[in-house]
Amino acid sequence: MNRRELLALGAAAPLFASREKTIGVSRLSAITDEIAVDQAGAIAFAKQYGLRWLELRRKKESKAEYFELPEPELRADAKAFRDAGVGISFLNTSMLKFALPGTDLVNAKNKASEARFEKRAEELESAIRAAHILGTNKVRIFTFFRVKEPAAVQQRVADEIGTLAKRAQRDGIHLLIENENACNVASCAEVVELLKAVPDKNVGINWDPFNAENTKEKAFPDGYNAMPKKRIGNVQVKGKSLLPAYTPMDWSGIFRTLVKDGYKGQVGLETHIFGETQIQMSHESMKELLRIVNT
Repeated sequence: MNRRELLALGAAAPLFASREKTIGVSRLSAITDEIAVDQAGAIAFAKQYGLRWLELRRKKESKAEYFELPEPELRADAKAFRDAGVGISFLNTSMLKFALPGTDLVNAKNKASEARFEKRAEELESAIRAAHILGTNKVRIFTFFRVKEPAAVQQRVADEIGTLAKRAQRDGIHLLIENENACNVASCAEVVELLKAVPDKNVGINWDPFNAENTKEKAFPDGYNAMPKKRIGNVQVKGKSLLPAYTPMDWSGIFRTLVKDGYKGQVGLETHIFGETQIQMSHESMKELLRIVNT
């Protein structure tokens, strides 16, 4: 999909539109670098479970994020996904997952990443290019590494995101803020407050309820109910929130509520169970996810 086609798609359809009315297999996705050791393995995983979509983050073979790849390699990868009949539902990037200069961080060791701040506009251009090539208009961003008083930097974070959003909007790209425990927006409540300060229509939410639960917030239904539903553009599911051996969440209830509230996007598996069993746990998590959506 080229730039003109992507812009036309955005103009012709509602934000985060889908033809389906319920969350089923056709709306499931998974992050490639957690489900397999390489891209080919991720495609095989998708075929095994009948997935039409995959999320991209890091290409293990290249030891780089997809949005950082050279254009020839990225185009070859995009062709491989297309040829396999797999669409890219979401481009995960680490944009704004670094220190905001001059802030008092919760984790002092993150201070070393402050130099990356100067490259934020350049990184956005790379992400826009990658999204166009891969055929998606949704790109993940963060809210800078967490400071001791997140509310004190909220407007500054909002201003930075707003600047990026205005540039992204010219190319039909939607920036989705992930609630991430290491960053200034971790809970649903913090998402709500930040979005009040970021009015740009192409800024939304990559909702990870398990991350919100780790803040001691009741992510569902309480946190979810407080969020602006129309700004939820992607949902990610941690393996630990699915499997009985860990801390399963009420995904059946979450899916029913998402459908009732008109959510039209995809749901992506982010296994996040690390170690030698990660790929095995990815399979177990996907099987459980399929059981839930088929019940």
